[in-house]
Amino acid sequence: MADVTARNLQYEYKANSNLVLQADRSLIDRTRRDEPTGEVLSLVGKLEGTKMGDKAQRTKPQKLEERRDKRRKRDEDRHDINKMKGFTLLSEGIDEMVGIVYKPKTKETRETYEVLLSFIHAALGDQPRDILCGAADEVLAVLKNDKMRDKERRREVEQLLGPSDDTRYHVLVNLGKKITDYGGDKDLQNMDDNIDETYGVNVQFESDEEEGDEDQFGEVRDEHSDEDSEGEEAVVSTRLTANLGEAGDVMSEKKKQLHPRDIDAFWLQRQLSRFYDDAIVSQKKADEVLEILKTASDDRECENQLVLLLGFNTFDFIKVLRQHRRMIQYCTMLASAQSEAEKERIIGKMESDQELSKILYQLQETEKEDIIREERSRRERVRKSRVDDLEAMDVDHGESVMPRQLLDLEDLAFSQGSHFMANKRCQLPDGSFRKQRKGYEEVHVPALKPKPFADNEVLVAIDKLPKYAQAGFEGFKTLNRIQSKLFKTTMETDENLLVCAPTGAGKTNVALMAMLREIGKHINMDGTINVDDFKIIYIAPMRSLVQEMVGSFGKRLASYGIIVSELTGDHQLCKEEINATQIIVCTPEKWDIITRKGGERTYTQLVRLIIIH
Repeated sequence: MADVTARNLQYEYKANSNLVLQADRSLIDRTRRDEPTGEVLSLVGKLEGTKMGDKAQRTKPQKLEERRDKRRKRDEDRHDINKMKGFTLLSEGIDEMVGIVYKPKTKETRETYEVLLSFIHAALGDQPRDILCGAADEVLAVLKNDKMRDKERRREVEQLLGPSDDTRYHVLVNLGKKITDYGGDKDLQNMDDNIDETYGVNVQFESDEEEGDEDQFGEVRDEHSDEDSEGEEAVVSTRLTANLGEAGDVMSEKKKQLHPRDIDAFWLQRQLSRFYDDAIVSQKKADEVLEILKTASDDRECENQLVLLLGFNTFDFIKVLRQHRRMIQYCTMLASAQSEAEKERIIGKMESDQELSKILYQLQETEKEDIIREERSRRERVRKSRVDDLEAMDVDHGESVMPRQLLDLEDLAFSQGSHFMANKRCQLPDGSFRKQRKGYEEVHVPALKPKPFADNEVLVAIDKLPKYAQAGFEGFKTLNRIQSKLFKTTMETDENLLVCAPTGAGKTNVALMAMLREIGKHINMDGTINVDDFKIIYIAPMRSLVQEMVGSFGKRLASYGIIVSELTGDHQLCKEEINATQIIVCTPEKWDIITRKGGERTYTQLVRLIIIH
């Protein structure tokens, strides 16, 4: 028993504590298994599937975020209704909203997105901005889904915004097509929030925390400290407008003033022709715009109907229509009045209204000023002509002084192009009348009465032509008035002719008579025609006219055995075909090329008649 107790005492701590060895930890290697040792290692197989810059991250400056939070808190504390004047749904910055999928990047898509939010606001009513933007995301997701059919897409849109007519739905679809930067990588979209769209450089704006750095147009001004302002050098302050250029538009609108005298019966059509190339469409839109100006209950309804009719790309013009609504309406009605009674009725209605009476007064005063101005200019011209005559009389006759005539080319040139018509009034001849149709206006002008025949003037009958020439006028009884006057000169002489007459006057038959005279010179005794001794060139300005002349002359000269061929850039002739052809109808460019070639001189030497159309 004593042995067991002694054996147990050997394992007590007191007996063994001084026997524990303390290791020198400074000599122990503590390097981890994966820690690099500094040796050169190969990277083969460790960078597969990645490229330089794939893991790059961009963070916003903390200082900028703190200032933005302070500015937001400050604006909430001193909220004022006057500060919201002129702001749009996007003025506070859509980038700061949380949970919004689509954020426009460019100026054009931002304008389109603003119109889309206004469209949704009209459908859903007064809702918070985040709800409107969320609804816009849902609508864009439906419109940009290419896998859906049009019926399914419209059903989804109507479930979101309620039922709508075809016009409003088509406007919504067009707005969706205008948004071109929808979709893409969301991470890249978040990274590009602070990228300047002009140069692609991250732009940071410094602002003063105590002074408001955003005005009603969303301008961000550079911050200048007090230390920088010291010294003699001037500090140039710069600004960036960040509200879609509305500030410049407002300033330019103040400078533009529309005068009642500028508005005539076709003013609306001329303004709409800037947006529509077709004149018929412009006239139809002008009538519809005038009808909206008449029937709209208030300015807001008028503006909504004009946006639906003309589209969102005509905002500036719609602003002018809304600002001068009654002026445009009544001045257009007054200028397009069809009778004096209708004009008197419109004038009486304008006189009974205080606002319209001012417009009528401006019209009448402008007419008086025009009359006075014309009279003054006439008197000035008369006085100037008298002074010039007196100066010419004082010149010594012994000296040969040649007067110099100067032309003001800038005064003669049209500033708005060749399609600009400066005359605002059109005086129709006697017997003319107008008819108002649906969508257009008819103006009936009587035809001019022909000048009576002279005593010795008669129409030449076809049987008086030479027998060889009568076959070319088969189906004709007499020549017309112009052809009868030129009959002797064309069929009996070889003089040069210059015929100027309107379309349909018979110039082609005059050319045919000249051809028949040349053909008659080469008729043999047995009645056959020596087709190898002459060629006739007919030069037409256009290819389509060349083809028309070839068909006409070929049909009328078929009985003579004459071959008529076309020679243009689209239709070439070889040497054999040129030899077999008697009448060549070509364009001026092709004839110029033929005459410049040395090998073609044999053909040009056979030319006996040239007709230029």
